[in-house]
Amino acid sequence: MTRPVAVHWFRRDLRLADHPALAAAAAEGDVLALFVLDPRFLERAGSNRLRFLFGCLDQLDEAMDGALRVVAGDPVDVVPAIAASSDAVAVFATEDFGPYGRKRDDAVARALRGDGRSLQLVGSAYAVDPGRVLKDDGAPYAVFTPFARSWSKALPGEPIGVPEVRWSRVGEPTRPPWPEVASEDAELPEAGEDAAHRRWEAFVAGGLDAYSSDRDRPDRPGTSGLSPYLRFGLVHPRQLLADLGARRSHEVYANELGWREFYADVLFHQPLTAWHNLDHRMDGLAVDTDRAARARLDRWRHGTTGVPIVDAGMRQLLATGWMHNRVRMITASFLVKDLHLPWQWGARHFLVELVDGDLASNNHGWQWTAGTGTDPAPYFRIFNPVTQSKRFDPDGAYIRRWVPELASVDDDLVHAPWTSKRGAPDSYPPPMVDHAEEREEALRRYNATRG
Repeated sequence: MTRPVAVHWFRRDLRLADHPALAAAAAEGDVLALFVLDPRFLERAGSNRLRFLFGCLDQLDEAMDGALRVVAGDPVDVVPAIAASSDAVAVFATEDFGPYGRKRDDAVARALRGDGRSLQLVGSAYAVDPGRVLKDDGAPYAVFTPFARSWSKALPGEPIGVPEVRWSRVGEPTRPPWPEVASEDAELPEAGEDAAHRRWEAFVAGGLDAYSSDRDRPDRPGTSGLSPYLRFGLVHPRQLLADLGARRSHEVYANELGWREFYADVLFHQPLTAWHNLDHRMDGLAVDTDRAARARLDRWRHGTTGVPIVDAGMRQLLATGWMHNRVRMITASFLVKDLHLPWQWGARHFLVELVDGDLASNNHGWQWTAGTGTDPAPYFRIFNPVTQSKRFDPDGAYIRRWVPELASVDDDLVHAPWTSKRGAPDSYPPPMVDHAEEREEALRRYNATRG
């Protein structure tokens, strides 16, 4: 007897373990595994994220013995067509809570209903689905700390294992050649679900217990490096939370996962905040957008600002598709409060270059730094890049790794080489701006929004 077929539409869930949607599809019959190369994603993702994605799809296909079908095109057309050609009973997918994903899934569901089929959304990329953590009055949280208290009480139980799946080979699994990407220079993390777990296991064994003290130190391997894997669902936060205990560093790590879920929750409730200020009082903030501003943006993007910690971060981003989180805040603060440029310019650059580029986390992180978002102590939080550098990279090891022009500068001068009697090395530019002066200008502009 011919077994029924269910389509599982992989998206940001490129794994087999702890996969509720895949398990639900397998319970219906043979599973036709589908990934759609959405032209919208191909247009907006940078080469780093695309290269990592293609590697992850290769690994997933290998794990399912070549059963993954990859089709390029608009999901609204592709998914119903694949379901019809395989006579699938239904299409299963992990629920997407982002603005585009929700709109896309509504359109796919309508198209499937017109053909007598359904789109079944099971599970999500989060430990607690966006929209579930609410105040007693039913309103969403606007500040992280109270959100985190409620979120921690709603966390799920243990993850599930790899479901038993019979892969459908109705028609031949197909995969078009991966589109060419602009650059293959960046040193990207190893792709795939197994790589994610190897990285996590190494971090648990050698770094997790020191996370609370080392996570802000870019000169140390103090972070897990799992953000790219979380971005594409190669590991689920539920799996990570299950390995955490009651130690201080474990609690801090769980709290950082909570930030990811908080930003997803904010975007779910207020989708316009992807590119517009959460705090509308800041809509009147004066920012620079002229030709000179664009020139300043280019220097920031290429790591030639003359401020070592900023340049180190921007060069790390270009070289690896990743940047240490503390340095993300420093470089973002420099863009919006020293250079007075729109936070959206920086957010777009990060989304292009970051392997872990995630709309909710990236753009709301930028808004936090810019003072336009969820930070209760908003615009007057202005990072001094030299002070930050001395505190979190005290010996200048991080700076020297990414700004080799400063390799021979003394430890006490590497954070601000222009203060040396001899000045900075000839190969390194002087700072673009004076931080003290630009801080006062930033405060002046902020105060002007308060009437």
